[in-house]
Amino acid sequence: MTSRQLRILAASILVLGLAGAIAIYIAAASSGAVSSSYDPEQSKQYLRTMELYGGKANVLAAELRAWFDGLWHGTRLAYTVVCASVFLAAAFWLGAAAAEE
Repeated sequence: MTSRQLRILAASILVLGLAGAIAIYIAAASSGAVSSSYDPEQSKQYLRTMELYGGKANVLAAELRAWFDGLWHGTRLAYTVVCASVFLAAAFWLGAAAAEE
């Protein structure tokens, strides 16, 4: 691919990614889904049992998994799509700059 085609592809990825993120954000914000304030996995007893069986690493791994799972729902998904599209567009843009040389 030529550098011009790569730059057009980068711009297209950026525009479509931002448009998709805006649509996701609006849909997630308008749904008004209210999550329950009680999460049994955040109780002191549950966390103590997890630490007892698997140690601190088990608790940290569970928190990391919960954080990663949260990236794929609601308004956080919109932020994830924005970041992914910006990084992908930047990669193609840098590829176009490298192809010129």
